Amino acid sequence: MRNTARWAVTLGLTATAVCGPLTGAALATPSPVPASLYAPSALVLTVGHGDSAATAVPERAVTLTCAPTASGTHPAPLDACAELRAAGGDMETLTGGGDVVCTKEYNPVVVTADGVWQGRRVSFRHTFANECAKNASLTSVFAF
Repeated sequence: MRNTARWAVTLGLTATAVCGPLTGAALATPSPVPASLYAPSALVLTVGHGDSAATAVPERAVTLTCAPTASGTHPAPLDACAELRAAGGDMETLTGGGDVVCTKEYNPVVVTADGVWQGRRVSFRHTFANECAKNASLTSVFAF
């Protein structure tokens, strides 16, 4: 019986030593994560020819990061970020200015934007009749 009691105590102490850190407060306390001062705003923008975003092959793609500062491979990140901020990140409301006359040629151009704007997921797709219509309708966000 002594041998059984010794094994029980040894097994109990071993289990406590090995499994003790895995129970109780160790599981309840999350590891500290530093809080960011800025909600992320980073997008991948593409332009390609095709009838829809599903069939178009991207011909040009850039990255655009707007928080904490404007950066990325976009040729005018400051202007693009300012326009997106003014639109509240809603790309449907971005419109170009001026009276541009375009031909009726049908050569569809698809623009896409995927990423995160101020911490929320964004996915935008739009098809224009041709390059001229795209340039007349949009601002500098898709001018690359």
